[in-house]
Amino acid sequence: MGQSSWPQPFDMSAVSLIDSRWTDNQNRTVTYLKWVDVDRLLYNFRANHGLSTQGARQNGGWDAPDFPFRTHVQGHFLTAWSHCYASLRDDACRDRATYFVAELAKCQANNDAVGFGAGYLSGFPESEFDALEARTLSNGNVPYYAIHKTMAGLLDVWRHVGDTTARDVLLALAGWVDSRTGRLSYEQMQAVLGTEFGGMNDVLTELSLQTGDPRWLEVAQRFDHAAVFDPLASRQDRLDGLHANTQVPKWIGAVLEYKATGTARYRDIAANAWNFTVGAHSYAIGGNSQAEHFHEPDAIAKYLLEDTAEACNTYNMLRLTRELWMLDPASTAYFDFYERALLNHLLGQQNPADPHGHVTYFTPLNPGGRRGVGPAWGGGTWSTDYDSFWCCQGTALETNTKLMDSIYWHDDDDDADDDGAANLWVNLFTPSVLRWTERGVTLTQETAFPAGSDTITLTVGGEPTGGWDMHVRIPSWTTSGAEVLVNGEKAGVAAAVPGTYVSIRGRDWKAGDVVTVRLPMTLRTVAANDNPGVAALAYGPVVLSGDYGSASLASLPTLDLDSVRRAKGNGLVFTATADGQSVTLGPFYDAHDSNYNVYWVTKGRLPE
Repeated sequence: MGQSSWPQPFDMSAVSLIDSRWTDNQNRTVTYLKWVDVDRLLYNFRANHGLSTQGARQNGGWDAPDFPFRTHVQGHFLTAWSHCYASLRDDACRDRATYFVAELAKCQANNDAVGFGAGYLSGFPESEFDALEARTLSNGNVPYYAIHKTMAGLLDVWRHVGDTTARDVLLALAGWVDSRTGRLSYEQMQAVLGTEFGGMNDVLTELSLQTGDPRWLEVAQRFDHAAVFDPLASRQDRLDGLHANTQVPKWIGAVLEYKATGTARYRDIAANAWNFTVGAHSYAIGGNSQAEHFHEPDAIAKYLLEDTAEACNTYNMLRLTRELWMLDPASTAYFDFYERALLNHLLGQQNPADPHGHVTYFTPLNPGGRRGVGPAWGGGTWSTDYDSFWCCQGTALETNTKLMDSIYWHDDDDDADDDGAANLWVNLFTPSVLRWTERGVTLTQETAFPAGSDTITLTVGGEPTGGWDMHVRIPSWTTSGAEVLVNGEKAGVAAAVPGTYVSIRGRDWKAGDVVTVRLPMTLRTVAANDNPGVAALAYGPVVLSGDYGSASLASLPTLDLDSVRRAKGNGLVFTATADGQSVTLGPFYDAHDSNYNVYWVTKGRLPE
């Protein structure tokens, strides 16, 4: 399949969420985005670029005026505001984004007065890059990491809002990156890449694809980190000991560089990294890392601690997953993982009791873990309005404003498939409405999945034009009882085999057609790679956790699998016996305000 026929996500404006657990998360985040003081977020930019900060208060946490990589989080705000405008047509979010960008332009325009190079834009002085290049930077700053966030936010405001000021500020900042890196030798640049730099190769490649200018691809390739890329290209897992979230954005850049160049080595780097991380370094909930770092392959039970599953890593793994699936849309493995990580990790990262949707940095998987408690920014502590601004708070703003962006995919090339039809993919089961304007189609997805039903209905509306095929993911976790019906009939629909797509081909779609998808769920265990006697318990795609209230646990409880029973009339509530005591089990994404347990020592067998 060539680049011209790769599936593409629909524009965010084409998909709306229907009221559900997903919209609850979205609404809390949007409330915060429309409440936060924009001038507080501008404080460090203005101070650094010699502009007045009169009347504005300072932030704390990772955006305090003395924090090394202050102004990293603002790019996330720009992206999230742009998402809100794209998906909700929220003018308040649009106005915040364009105001912020206009103020950044003023900061950038004052560079001569403060002695910065043309195009530079940050909350810390350009001298930090002198120290980075001289390898004398010792204050913990990761300056290109912060620059990447600003560039990514500007790119999104340009793409989603259409703001040409964002384009101009971005191109000027990219020009500064070009001049700064272009004067370094290969060896000097590789030394610079030893310090976390976010997704610089990602955003610069995206800029090249957006503008059609190969200059930015050349700059992007300067950020190819050989120490990480070379082993991955040779299919060697050398992730042990690496800071996890430093690596994943590089892999996203690699797959985009493949799309821009056709160089297979980039594709192999990204695909091998995904396979290693998902297969050998990820917990049952889809998150990875402990204390922000990868460990030896398959070490899962060994690291069930308070500081597991940094949320940024999962956000970036989902971005990587999207890009790789486009290259191999026949594989359900990518969106099986996407569903697992989004549902079990990132949905529950947010505090449902907080009207501003604050989140945890880590998701603890230690026995008796608890979201919302722990040291400063470790454990499960909740973020705050103005005194946190962690990396994971920033990525959560993006996650919870783009929950619609991966449900549906399409190509509009009538020659893209064997039967000459365009294609529509349904990859996630989320209550939503798709408006496929090119085909005159609306598609309404209604479901209480996974908590209230195993059935999804897709209703065609509008005035459909032209032929198109529908492909529905049948997850690997479902059973042989899965089925797909069109208007209640199996005729013309292939068998729904777990781990495949069911394709409905050659149909002349009409308004009122209903596709019914049934995905039976069963109890299953997800064993730790390094200890088959330790496992998480899942029902369908949903990881279950035990509710331990205020009780503490010194070690993993022993769960009697034979004792697990589903409570009647209570959705995904189960009862079981662990360590001889009764325990209630429920979806881990709803485990808030109590101590929980996710991994168990297991004995016996699950009931049939």
